[in-house]
Amino acid sequence: MSDRPETLTKRDVARRVAQEMDEPIYKAKPWVSAVIQVLGDLMIEADPECRIELRDFGVFEVKKTKAKPKARNPQTNEPVFIHSRRKTHFRAGKRIREVLQTPLHELDYTIPEGSADKHLDDEAGDA
Repeated sequence: MSDRPETLTKRDVARRVAQEMDEPIYKAKPWVSAVIQVLGDLMIEADPECRIELRDFGVFEVKKTKAKPKARNPQTNEPVFIHSRRKTHFRAGKRIREVLQTPLHELDYTIPEGSADKHLDDEAGDA
């Protein structure tokens, strides 16, 4: 089994939209492409920052970074100047964030019997 997560593409999004709207995929594809294209264009055209808020989904932001005059090249140890630039940031909406923050059953950690409990009992006895 691979450690890589499943990759979903624009086609997968269009397929899901087509199912949701009860339409054929050929009708959904141009709409999905247009929305993605417009979101990208809005972020590219940001002067210099922008915030795109999609209620019940999340917020896309373009933010300015600060210049870093004291950075260094780790290979040569030479000081280098890094100009300020723009970066993207996405913050999930409440519904998505709440679902993603619930624990995964596979990763729930149970303390082996006697390991931590014994240590806590020893500390309580010392007090």
